Amino acid sequence: MQFDAAARVFVKFQNYLYYPILCFGRFNLYRLSWEHLILGLGPRKGIAAYQRWLEITGMAVFWYWFGYQLLYKSIPTNWDRFLFVMISHAVTMPLHVQITLSHFAMSTADLGVKESFAQRMLRTTMDVDCPRWLDFVHGGLQFQVCSHLIGPWTEELHTNFVLKAIHHLFPRIPRHNLRTAQKLVMEFCKRSGVPYALYGFYDGNKKVIGHLGEVGRQAKILAECQAAIVNKG
Repeated sequence: MQFDAAARVFVKFQNYLYYPILCFGRFNLYRLSWEHLILGLGPRKGIAAYQRWLEITGMAVFWYWFGYQLLYKSIPTNWDRFLFVMISHAVTMPLHVQITLSHFAMSTADLGVKESFAQRMLRTTMDVDCPRWLDFVHGGLQFQVCSHLIGPWTEELHTNFVLKAIHHLFPRIPRHNLRTAQKLVMEFCKRSGVPYALYGFYDGNKKVIGHLGEVGRQAKILAECQAAIVNKG
């Protein structure tokens, strides 16, 4: 893995920088969106080719509304515009925490084609436990395992765990039914012996911070080993 100059500095402290960096998460989403559209990383041919231009139009409309009508026309000074952008973007940090919480502390190892899709999702994804009244606040994102796994919901779940959908694409189960789906998946995991990662919000954050710190320490050790090998020729 190649570390650029920024990575060599920040990876060491990533467990301390986790929350501050997520305050700027929306700016990275802007960058990724325009990079995807300008470089044409999506479908260029076929029936989906028009979507690139549709999305570019949508982005242009958004920036006309947000950048021109709201920021430039409605806010009088550059300093106030700067404050508005920074505050309005920073307050979305809990959403970025919620999204990353279910992934950053979990395994990213590739165990090959012998591992089933369902087992991989259960190994690499964490659910966040919360009372039902908090479901609306989490927006269904606390059910990452289910939302990765559940496709057309059939009795196949209880037999061979054939699940056909991917997280952001499946349309069949609305988020208010994910809690019910979670119980069925947990029952299956209990019977089959497949681990199901479920943590409270505090414990989930604690696990992520600990994992980021451990990865930072491992990276430091590997860098020291590499330097020692180079020095010894």
